[in-house]
Amino acid sequence: MLRGLDALVFDFDGLLMDTESTLLECWRAEWRHHGLRLDETRFFADHGGDVTEQRYAELAAAVGPGYDRATSHARRVAYRDALHAGLGLAPGIRDWLDQAGGLGLRLAVASSSPRSWVEDHLARTGDLDRFTAAAYGDEVAGHKPDPAVYLLALHRLGVAPDRAAAFEDTPHGVAAARAAGLRCVAIPNRYADPSRFAAADLFLRAAVDAPLAKVLSALA
Repeated sequence: MLRGLDALVFDFDGLLMDTESTLLECWRAEWRHHGLRLDETRFFADHGGDVTEQRYAELAAAVGPGYDRATSHARRVAYRDALHAGLGLAPGIRDWLDQAGGLGLRLAVASSSPRSWVEDHLARTGDLDRFTAAAYGDEVAGHKPDPAVYLLALHRLGVAPDRAAAFEDTPHGVAAARAAGLRCVAIPNRYADPSRFAAADLFLRAAVDAPLAKVLSALA
């Protein structure tokens, strides 16, 4: 076991798997279907809450009275699911998960997304059983940057905050991990501003940049 750590806690969307890109692309496509262009500058929320209905409301307002929400939703989800069919773990993540086992570290997920979303993806790639604990957005009242989901993950692990490290891809995710008392490694997703991660204990461009043991040693 690596000195000072018992467990690693991973965010899901944008960190373990690049579902941020597929989410953006399916919404782009739906706006294009109506001859419109999505305003991508406001697409990603600065919190972990669900903004799906807000996105549909904005599209409905842009399309006008002829907008059919049910048909739009079915078309978007079908395209999203097609994109997800070949989506795997982010580059370098599988190696890190393998290396964690060799270091004697337990793994957990702390995601603002609902259980079904995360577990379906991880089951599809054959990685769900790697994680001994998890906490999800549909189990807590507050969403990142609120630390609730991290606190729940730690409780289920039975690990104190100072014995775990978190991995996040957004500033509000880093804020949530730090508020829960964890050290945090930031690996920004492609849509996050790298200048906003000053609160992270360590900043990496990608998981492929270093082996896990080296990353965790830098946190000590």
